[in-house]
Amino acid sequence: MNEAAELPVLALTAGEPAGIGPDLCIALSQQALPCRISVLGDADVLRARAAQLGIAVDFVSGDSVPAHRPGALHVRHLPVAAAVTAGVLDPRNSAHVLALLDTALAGCLNGSYHAMVTAPVHKAVINDAGFAFTGHTEYLADHSDTQKVVMMLAGGGLRVALATTHLPLRAVADAITPALLDAVIRILHADLQGKFGIAEPRILVAGLNPHAGEAGHLGREEIDTIEPALERLRGEGMKLVGPLPADTLFSRIRVEPCDAVLAMYHDQGLPVLKYASFGAGVNITLGLPFIRTSVDHGTALDLAGTGRAEVGSLLAAIEVALEMAERQSSVKSREPGSESRRDSGADSPL
Repeated sequence: MNEAAELPVLALTAGEPAGIGPDLCIALSQQALPCRISVLGDADVLRARAAQLGIAVDFVSGDSVPAHRPGALHVRHLPVAAAVTAGVLDPRNSAHVLALLDTALAGCLNGSYHAMVTAPVHKAVINDAGFAFTGHTEYLADHSDTQKVVMMLAGGGLRVALATTHLPLRAVADAITPALLDAVIRILHADLQGKFGIAEPRILVAGLNPHAGEAGHLGREEIDTIEPALERLRGEGMKLVGPLPADTLFSRIRVEPCDAVLAMYHDQGLPVLKYASFGAGVNITLGLPFIRTSVDHGTALDLAGTGRAEVGSLLAAIEVALEMAERQSSVKSREPGSESRRDSGADSPL
């Protein structure tokens, strides 16, 4: 048996070509990793960025993805539409950015890849090009026919999931409904069990308002919406604590460990996590029929091509993806009939 063929295969989308995505891919070529990685991007852009950074890379192509080795990078070439200058956005390349996601998505769904890891994209330039795009999370859900997904970031000893994602703050309160909370908490609970191997997850839930509404004096969402939703799910055996005041919730974790925090909106939960983990945080999309992780930062146009982009978050995203893929593979290997499937080669990723 070829040992390389036993290694998981990851699709790494290079992201916005004018940003630090290509820089991160080039930096990754210098790392030793226990997997096979195929970078989805424009091979000429990657070669040019490697030259700009002064890093020698052996670019490998072909349908077969070899074991990753320092100094080399397997690339699946998907061409850009317009010449790329590091740090300068061009809406003409937005379709290319989305094509990278589409290709990785298709490969995950057909079993060619065990997981996808995404470098950052620039939402504004994609919208400027005429595509309605609010983020990776929503795009992958829409294009995999997944009814509901949950954004969760991990790092610094924390896991923080979001009830709402990319919404204007004035729209958040109306978005917090019993149906939303039921769906989000069920996905979070199920994936903590299935993808992270936590048998009985303990989840702390933040309130929406200051001081969790102060018994209704600062808002009634906790009384009318959040608490009833939590109580129904507690009745099914879920370990849910809250709604808690967000300003003290994270300090509470020091004495009462939990498996995840559910924040009501983006900037309620993520500042704490990014302070604790910046440089090594990971964005994870829960609820998808495949594994997707990402860096926790943006395109950093001012750093593109300078050699100052940090690869820590990408390495952490790859590590989490590999851990999840290994756990998924282990679960499948214990399923009835798995031995005969392996013998027939039906589980081969490529």
